[in-house]
Amino acid sequence: MIATSLSVATELFPRGIDHYLIGGLFLGLGIAVIYLGTGILAGNSTFLETTLSYVSDLPRFQRQKYVASRDWRVVFAVSIVAGAAVYEFAFTAGAFVTDVQWWRLLGGGILVGIGTRIGKGCTSGHGVSGIASLSRTSIVNVTLFVGVAVVTALVVSALGVTP
Repeated sequence: MIATSLSVATELFPRGIDHYLIGGLFLGLGIAVIYLGTGILAGNSTFLETTLSYVSDLPRFQRQKYVASRDWRVVFAVSIVAGAAVYEFAFTAGAFVTDVQWWRLLGGGILVGIGTRIGKGCTSGHGVSGIASLSRTSIVNVTLFVGVAVVTALVVSALGVTP
């Protein structure tokens, strides 16, 4: 039983689980610090609005909740990307490279952005902070996120789509 589980884990995670564990610990630590320091459940779905509050005079972007939290939200979002880059350069052979075309990455990013607005949050907000606080809305949203991702991956794979 244990040997079978290890075999499956090795197949699913050929590069090991260390980097996932380290990343998860840092993400959890960052979210805990934000919550303890501000009382706000951390997530990145409001990153665009808070960033636009620096440069736009539109009332939508000048709401008090965006202006008041924009500094730490920008640091939070940049830290996620910077942390991944530091890990990649420090512990792997070089920069992450993908064969996925730029337009697919851009399209996927736009769809994710739209989904976070419709779902009233992102995977870091719902998946980490929301589930940790036992929010029913977050549990339902994460179930939907993962379910749609699995179905999408299966459909794309069945259609033979490659990068």
